[in-house]
Amino acid sequence: METPAVPPALDVPVWEREVSTSGRGPSYWIEPPPPLTWRSVRLNILLFLATVVTVFLAGGLREFRDSTGAIAVGLSVPDGLRLVAGVLTILLCHEMGHYVACRYYGVAATLPFLIPAPPLLVGTFGALIRIKGPIPHRRALFDIGIAGPLAGFVACLPILVLGVVNAQVRPTPQGDVGPFFGEPLLLRWVTIWIKGPIADDMTLFVDPWGMAAWFGLFVTALNLIPVGQLDGGHVTYALFRQRAHVISWIAFGACLCLIYFGPNWLIWSALLWFLRRPHPPTLDDASPLGRGRAIVGAVGLIVFMLSFTPSPIVGSWHTFLQAFGYGGR
Repeated sequence: METPAVPPALDVPVWEREVSTSGRGPSYWIEPPPPLTWRSVRLNILLFLATVVTVFLAGGLREFRDSTGAIAVGLSVPDGLRLVAGVLTILLCHEMGHYVACRYYGVAATLPFLIPAPPLLVGTFGALIRIKGPIPHRRALFDIGIAGPLAGFVACLPILVLGVVNAQVRPTPQGDVGPFFGEPLLLRWVTIWIKGPIADDMTLFVDPWGMAAWFGLFVTALNLIPVGQLDGGHVTYALFRQRAHVISWIAFGACLCLIYFGPNWLIWSALLWFLRRPHPPTLDDASPLGRGRAIVGAVGLIVFMLSFTPSPIVGSWHTFLQAFGYGGR
């Protein structure tokens, strides 16, 4: 006869579990996460340094006309440092929210991996952590999933205010002047609060703080989409279990509909297609969540609506087709 392992009280931190023997729930034991070593974090450090460089270049590189009228490229160190401070603060707060929640529940996870990108826009594709251990129950899954977006959103708020304060309202330029970005609802509200209503023929031009805040809101909204292994997928499964897969398909269908607003949603629809698979169960799916976490889930939905924009990079299908030689002039 096999003797089951002593089940820990899974709602307490891992360092308290050895003395917690409630005897309730299934019989299993979750191994404490392994200690951090140089070998386990060296890739994180290298990617962090590479991302610092690409984000700095994205914020600091500037085109200008020299004394002969030719277009040259210069480097603004202050602008580069501002973008690095803003973007990395938001991304690291987001991922460390997940990491701290994983450590609290004794779930093995890596430190954040920052993903460098070519020095365009903000110079990074974002960040992620890898969860390497089983999730003990739905409460842990919910907390791990929601902790990142809420932490990143809170970190984004002062950067957003600073970006709008430093932004300039100028006449909307004509012709090819670079990309325009869609305004999330929160950005629009903060702009009205600080700058007042903006006329239709005027545009808000943000500095690197504002660009970092826009990116932070975009990352928050993208991660809260209730699909697959995204943060929103974790939260949705924790709240609704088997019905989460239906909600995931509805969200994917909504993204397909958003292609009407512009071709950039083709990218997100393709991404969500690969993430649409059903969410794996936790070790104890029968444990209740409680009313408090349902309220926090509603807060997460409000954060999603405040951060979301249907057209992150403004552009019509006509412009997209013209870029590839179609659609006429």
